[in-house]
Amino acid sequence: MFDPDDVRRAEAALQTPDIERWAQRFELLSDANRLRMLLCLHHAPGIRVTDLATALGMTGTAVSHALRLLRDRGWVAATRDGRTVRYRLVDDTVHEMLHSIGATHHHAAHSHEND
Repeated sequence: MFDPDDVRRAEAALQTPDIERWAQRFELLSDANRLRMLLCLHHAPGIRVTDLATALGMTGTAVSHALRLLRDRGWVAATRDGRTVRYRLVDDTVHEMLHSIGATHHHAAHSHEND
């Protein structure tokens, strides 16, 4: 025996847009290294791959691989200035999710624009 009203309410919840996209977000966030990387990008926008690798205690290759995946999903963007490539978080939903787990912004006194 079932309650048709409960079934209708439950089925209505399945009409939420982008369920597959949310599942992909959670899949990317389920990797602790990627989550650490996103937190670093959130707190230090414009960080170089080598600096990010050092902060995370990872190899540059591993960081580059993860950044490529995040870039392909539209979560991060790269800015090239000569031989230097800097990464920043660009996905607003992920940004808000990081805030919900307590991520804060660092307000640095200097800018990377003149590096």
